[in-house]
Amino acid sequence: MIPSTQDLERTLEAAVGPIQRIERQRCPYSSSYEIEELDILLADGSSLAMIFKNVSPETAPDKVRVKPDFLNNPLREIETYRAVLSGRTLGTAKCFASVAENGRYWIFLERIAGPHLWQTGDRDSWHNAARWLARLHQQPASMAHLVRYDQSYYRRCWDRAVAVHPELLSLAPVYARATGHLLELPATFIHGEFFASNVLLSGERICPVDWELAGCGPGLIDMAALTAGKWTAEDRREFLAAYSGAPPGDAMLRSLDCCRFHLAISLLGWSVDWRPPVAHAHDWKKEALQIAEGLR
Repeated sequence: MIPSTQDLERTLEAAVGPIQRIERQRCPYSSSYEIEELDILLADGSSLAMIFKNVSPETAPDKVRVKPDFLNNPLREIETYRAVLSGRTLGTAKCFASVAENGRYWIFLERIAGPHLWQTGDRDSWHNAARWLARLHQQPASMAHLVRYDQSYYRRCWDRAVAVHPELLSLAPVYARATGHLLELPATFIHGEFFASNVLLSGERICPVDWELAGCGPGLIDMAALTAGKWTAEDRREFLAAYSGAPPGDAMLRSLDCCRFHLAISLLGWSVDWRPPVAHAHDWKKEALQIAEGLR
């Protein structure tokens, strides 16, 4: 059920003060959940521009239900804003209010004016996103709701992928070695889906959104998402140099390839019915096969 404007007012007034009017419309950029843009006029005459995201399970659209069940947790994004991002100087969207009770899971976020990273050809912006990730990966996080990149998680991803694409079974030894290597890497707080479509730019500000799969795992998982798609091996070297502050060595490059391989496998097992938006479509099977060849 879509909450009424009166319900939204009652929730927000405790955080921002008396509200004179709320105007709401569906956000043109979809995420895993339906989101709305709110234009709020306060009683004192000031205004606020927000994003309202309703992550309540019963209101989730079909494209959320195809997400692997073991990854669905409506508390994850709410707790990420509450416990990790709030009060930090990372430039992420301000969380004005959130609700997690009686089956309602709502988040009210600052609406960022600016393009998505994938919409810009400015290489410096992409490198700045890599540098931003290095700052994120220094943040402590031990929330119970984070996705844990442990052996069980990797096994589930693999089982789902080969269930949809049994022709990948011959890659099992390569995936086992790659994820065994990832288990040896330091685990840190990660975004989990740091694709360019989930990163907003506002001037010099880097603002990732959609923290539904925030996790605890190798930081290079996020770099694998950032460098997915059109980038060449030399491009990825440049990204890693921006991320680490120094030219990457062979060990770091191999670790990134292991993360890229896992990313491709996990997306191939996302759902038999799931397809990415046309603007972001990618041949993940071809990528998995190419990376596996280099990891043999």
